Amino acid sequence: MLNLVLFGAPGSGKGTQSEKIIDRYGLHHISTGEVLRKQIKDGTELGKIADSYISKGHLIPDDLMIDILRQELKSLPKDSKGVIFDGFPRTIPQAIELEKLLAEQATELSGVIGLEVPEEELVARMIKRGKETGRADDNIDTILNRLKVYHDQTEPLKEHYQDKGSYMQIDGLGDVDSIFASIAKAIEAK
Repeated sequence: MLNLVLFGAPGSGKGTQSEKIIDRYGLHHISTGEVLRKQIKDGTELGKIADSYISKGHLIPDDLMIDILRQELKSLPKDSKGVIFDGFPRTIPQAIELEKLLAEQATELSGVIGLEVPEEELVARMIKRGKETGRADDNIDTILNRLKVYHDQTEPLKEHYQDKGSYMQIDGLGDVDSIFASIAKAIEAK
């Protein structure tokens, strides 16, 4: 199985690139953001709890995210070619839990694709996305808070995965297809 984590700051292009990876490699997409937004839209209890964090730009508690992912992994078809995790893990404890979750499924993490984008470009992308999609969490105050949370809590994962030899650094600037070509080359070199 090919199990990948798509890693990068908010606005780095994880959603866009994950679609291309899914199309090319036939992976099951697990986007914690999409799962949580659906829960919020549906007004579930989980959605209400998640919204109390997301609306302030905070991360969802680890135990809540682990439970969500466990359910998602258990629902995979038996003949699955693998998974791409989009938006998870976001902390080192989550990375450790992900390894355990994959071991429960008798598989492991194949690699981590890290999209590297300068901060000013991230802000510009998210402002534009907010105008185009109406996403409530794409306003300047929430964006700046999300980036601060990313730098404080998520960015240390880069070193964690570099130390494990599984981090594939990808320049996230340029056109979508060129970025994807770099991703595909890195995956196929693994």
